[in-house]
Amino acid sequence: MDNRSPSVSVIIPNWNGVEHLPICLDSLRRQTVGGAEIIVVDNGSTDGSLDLLERRYPEARLLPLGENRGFAGACNAGMRIARAAFVVLLNNDTEVDARWLEEVLAAFRRHPEAGMVASKMLLFDRRDTFHTAGDFYRVDGVPGNRGVWQRDERQYDREEYVFGACGGSAAYRRTMLEQVGLLDEAFFYSCEDVDLAWRAQLVGWRCVYAPRAIVYHKLSATGGGTTASFYDGRNTIYILVKDYPGDLWRRYGQAVLRRQLLIAMEALRAWRGAAARARLRGQLAGLFGGVPRMLPKRRSVQRSRTVDQSYLERVLTGIDERP
Repeated sequence: MDNRSPSVSVIIPNWNGVEHLPICLDSLRRQTVGGAEIIVVDNGSTDGSLDLLERRYPEARLLPLGENRGFAGACNAGMRIARAAFVVLLNNDTEVDARWLEEVLAAFRRHPEAGMVASKMLLFDRRDTFHTAGDFYRVDGVPGNRGVWQRDERQYDREEYVFGACGGSAAYRRTMLEQVGLLDEAFFYSCEDVDLAWRAQLVGWRCVYAPRAIVYHKLSATGGGTTASFYDGRNTIYILVKDYPGDLWRRYGQAVLRRQLLIAMEALRAWRGAAARARLRGQLAGLFGGVPRMLPKRRSVQRSRTVDQSYLERVLTGIDERP
C-alpha cells in the first residue's frame, strides 16, 4: 500500500446502486488529478454492488457497513478513514467531468478561507439544465439549490461565495471538519449538508462555488418520493431548532413560522398525494421529536459562533431574492 497521503479523498455512499456505479467510477478514472483516494461505503446492498466493486474497481477502497446507516452515516464512516486534506462527497448516481477534482482543488487553493467548495451540478439526462449552482438558505428558513431547473445560459459562470454545497458533490477542507464536526447522523437523509454548512458559516468558514467543477446528476435516482418528503419536512425544522441563531429568530421569526404554516397548508390541500402527507408527517416529527432532540445540540452550536449578525445576513438569501 502507498503510504503517501492522497491528493484528495472521494467518498461515495452506496445502497443498491449497482446500475449507477460503473458510470460514476469510470468517470473518476478519467480525472486529470492523480493520486485520488476513492472510498465506496456500502449501506448493506443486496444487488451485487460489492461483487461489482471487487471485480471491476480494485482501485476503490470498499467499506461495507452491513446495514443501512443513511447518507450521513455512510459519509461519516468514509470520512473517518479518509487520509487526504480534502474530502469530497459524491453521489453514486453521478458522472463527473474529467477536470472536476482539478477544479475543486484549485478553488481551495485560491480561497484559503473556504472550508467548502460547491460544484456546478447539471442534470444527467438534460445537461443544459441545473440541479444546483451551490446552495442557498433563505432568512425565512427555506434551504434550496441555486438555479434548480433553470437552463444553463452562463448565468452561474462566476466563482463566488454561496451558503453551502449540495451533499451530492460537496467538498470539505479537513481542518474545517475537525473544527465543526462531521455530518449529523440524526438527520439520516436530507439537509445534513445544510446543517454542516450552518455550523461552518457560524464560525466563519466560507463556501465557494466553482463553476468549472462540473457534475452530472441523475436527480432522485437513488432517493426522492415520500421518503425525501418526510425527511425534508422533519429536517428543515431540525435546522431551525439547532442552527438558526437567536438574533435572526428575533428579526425573522414571524417569517419563519409563516413559511412553515404555508408549507403545512399546501400539504393539507394536496392531502391525497402521498408526498404531501409525508411532508406533513415530517413537520410534525420535527416539532414533537426534533425540539427535544436538537435543543442540547443547539447550545453547543451557538456557543461556537464567532460571526456577527451582519455577516450572516450577507450570507443568507432574502425572501424575495432570486437565488
